Amino acid sequence: MTESESNKNDMATVIKELEAIVSQHSENVMAHHKLGLVYRQAGRNSDAIRELNRAMELDPQSVESLINLGAIYFEQGDVAKAMELNERALNITPDMAEAHVNIGLIRQQQNRVDEAIASYIRATQIVPSLITGWINLTSAYTQNAEDEKAVEAARQAVSIDPDSAMARNNLAVALYFKNEFQEAKKNMDKARELGYSVDPRFAEALEAKLAD
Repeated sequence: MTESESNKNDMATVIKELEAIVSQHSENVMAHHKLGLVYRQAGRNSDAIRELNRAMELDPQSVESLINLGAIYFEQGDVAKAMELNERALNITPDMAEAHVNIGLIRQQQNRVDEAIASYIRATQIVPSLITGWINLTSAYTQNAEDEKAVEAARQAVSIDPDSAMARNNLAVALYFKNEFQEAKKNMDKARELGYSVDPRFAEALEAKLAD
């Protein structure tokens, strides 16, 4: 049996166990929430939506269910619903950093970059070690042509997790736009070493700059 097959079997077992709990204890909020998460992990989004909605029906203050439900809708392209759910989470828990990051992602997708930056900054103020906040902040600063700030944010992400392939790639891109090509190359190579699929167009552009 391959590792992938073993993982699928393990997940199927977990799903059956949680389904049994939900069947026997239909008012168990955490069981519905956990089942929703496992369904999402298994790619069963409609089932995940049903269970997370049930968790919120039982406990309207279940911010984790709101956040995870919002993530599913965002992945499906329903950004309006995703925004609504994350805003509901913030109404319950204003200092929920993950919700601020998610709202930043939505705003960035809508090309409301300044607002996205504000959301990411708020997230990193609440949880300074939240690497997703710094990674996304790097991307937004780069999109906004704020190159110095992009490098600073990228360095923060790398300092939190030196083995984050995405953080390394983002730092390479930010350094490229600051004309720091040698260091950009080092971080691009590190990103590749860590398994990141570097954009070949970026790699070619960087190699051309180094060859000048």
